[in-house]
Amino acid sequence: MMAAISAAKSGNEVTLLEKNNMLGKKLLITGKGRCNITSSLEMDEFIKNIPGNGRFLYSSFENFTNKDIIKMLQENGVKVKEERGNRIFPISDKSIDVRNAFEKELKKNNIKIILNAKVNRVIVEDVKVIGVELENKEKIEAQKVIIATGGKSYPLTGSTGDGYKMAKELGHTITEIKPSLVPITVSNNKKIERQTISKSEYETSLNLCKSMQGLSLRNVAIEIIDDSKNKKIYEDFGEMLFTHFGVSGPIILSASSHLLRYKNIEELLIDGRILLKIDLKPALSQEKLNARILRDFEANKNKEIKNILNELLPQKLIMPVINLLGINENKKVNSITKEERLELVKILKNFTITLSGFRGIEEAIVTAGGIKIKEINPKTMESKIVQGLYFAGELIDVDAYTGGFNLQIAYSTGYTAGIN
Repeated sequence: MMAAISAAKSGNEVTLLEKNNMLGKKLLITGKGRCNITSSLEMDEFIKNIPGNGRFLYSSFENFTNKDIIKMLQENGVKVKEERGNRIFPISDKSIDVRNAFEKELKKNNIKIILNAKVNRVIVEDVKVIGVELENKEKIEAQKVIIATGGKSYPLTGSTGDGYKMAKELGHTITEIKPSLVPITVSNNKKIERQTISKSEYETSLNLCKSMQGLSLRNVAIEIIDDSKNKKIYEDFGEMLFTHFGVSGPIILSASSHLLRYKNIEELLIDGRILLKIDLKPALSQEKLNARILRDFEANKNKEIKNILNELLPQKLIMPVINLLGINENKKVNSITKEERLELVKILKNFTITLSGFRGIEEAIVTAGGIKIKEINPKTMESKIVQGLYFAGELIDVDAYTGGFNLQIAYSTGYTAGIN
């Protein structure tokens, strides 16, 4: 949509071909249906949040910034607000308002829209684009073609990798396609588990996560450790979620994007060497947390341990923590030893889970990999192989963390392809 708008504003006659029965199907599900439009960070900070070939986007980001998309939406009646983590959302919390704003802009610029139009191939003559052929064999003549079909994530929205096929047929290289911003699975292997879990009734990280399924934790700090080198490879702060297969939520999704690029990650995950450490109480140091627990214990000497932890922890975490501690849930507070109390502090500050892999591409928010950036001119988004062929968005081998960065990549590359 962005590419069509900027191409029309540059004086071209534009036809937008959409294989779905509506525009912006994928946009509607972004930000859990609220649409995290962009980030309020300065544009040079965006590159730091794009582990997948961020530098390729310098020109595009100069051409069309976060301020530009906000201005365009506001001109079409969408007011925005900023939330935690520099995230920009529509005030209405409805992604459909963002999609409708794009549609208004398309109409203003007299762009011809053909829905249910699946493109089979781009027609090329003498290394130059001359049009496209639809699935029904109808041919549409064109001097320029922009492919903006998205990656392979969320195939139900129409992004089924069509663009990769078209680009490959025209001589482009497609780098390995992987899920990015994807939930992470945890170990179900007793042999590779850390002591705390393997000695508890859970025995594996998977059983532990299943016992807390649906529990969302806010304001926790995470670290991901390569246990083979005792090296911290990622850290973040924010919200996460326990599921029936492992862990998900914003900070986990961003971690997956980082982990995908880590050397020998598959082998390390199989060997149980990648650990997720969750600090459940990041605002308190070990000493302060110990003092807090000591105060709680003093005030509730004759109560059972399971009944006094609800001041400190959500209900679904109480039994797992007691179990990992290795004590009876009915144990009276006054009979808990100093060693057990210190162990409790350690568990709350280092709640450790063994990671095992990634969920499939159909659950990924974005796709890592795509058309090789060396084959695209970063200043114009034009193919270096076929004249008059342009690319935009997730189809290109660029991908970012969560927080509105991937959508900004779509607007900026779309805009750049359009004006050229």
